[in-house]
Amino acid sequence: MKSLVKRSSAAALAGLLLCLAFVPAAHAVEILRWERLPLAVPLVVGQERVVFIERNVRIGVPPTVGEQLRVQSAGGAIYLRASAPIPPTRLQLQDVESGALILLDIAAEPAKAGQPALEPVRIVEGDVPATRYGEPAKPADDDAERTVPAAKRATPVAVVLTRYAAQNLYAPLRTVEPVPGLGRVNLRRGLELSTLLPTLPVRAQALAAWRLEDQWVTAVKLTNASGRWLDLDPRALQGDFLAATFQHPNLAPAGRAADTTVVYLVTRGHGLAESLLPKLSPIDATVNLPPAAAAGQAEGGARHEK
Repeated sequence: MKSLVKRSSAAALAGLLLCLAFVPAAHAVEILRWERLPLAVPLVVGQERVVFIERNVRIGVPPTVGEQLRVQSAGGAIYLRASAPIPPTRLQLQDVESGALILLDIAAEPAKAGQPALEPVRIVEGDVPATRYGEPAKPADDDAERTVPAAKRATPVAVVLTRYAAQNLYAPLRTVEPVPGLGRVNLRRGLELSTLLPTLPVRAQALAAWRLEDQWVTAVKLTNASGRWLDLDPRALQGDFLAATFQHPNLAPAGRAADTTVVYLVTRGHGLAESLLPKLSPIDATVNLPPAAAAGQAEGGARHEK
């Protein structure tokens, strides 16, 4: 009887070990913390590596490695596969909603004998200060949170918008600090801007616009159309603007490198199109009226006086 129990226990243990031998090992995931420093993601030629980022991003790939690197994105995951060795190269991941950038430094090397497959990578946000530029200022305690009806920002919205627009046009994209809630908006095609600076010989063209809360900022390119220097004064702008900032204080004569600049126009409640003054028609409609009506009188006014 005892021998039968021993044989049964041994058989059960052997079966358990056999089952454990066929249980696949769980894949480890390497955690990378994004703290505004480039993240190293090495690759092995011929092996696909997955990067989990849990957000919708655009992927910027240098053209020098476009043929050696296959990049696919789906459901918050990025799939990287190198078909040939790749020297150290930087990829840019840009959040579609906020515009935030994450930098990846990749390099692909041939597989070594006995080298295990690289584990997937998960990118998480690092520790950031409590209040960042453009974010709502946090109340000091719970009582303050209950008494304040709306969160106030540490920086005025107009300043945040103007700074963000200037960085997008004049600074490298990696230096643009993301602002929660700030997004790009579409511009009306063929927007007429002849009434913006009617006293100056400049050509104006709307470039881009962004919105945060109930305020818009529109970047407008100004080009000198004359042969003299022009001083730019915000008081010469015509329209309903909350704030206006010139990238440069003046314009060089036409044809020089400094004959172009940008003005950032901040509006509230609507975009730039609804903040411009109406354009006066160059055609005088009174030329088609009878002489008496053009003069502001009815046709029968003279006979009435008689």
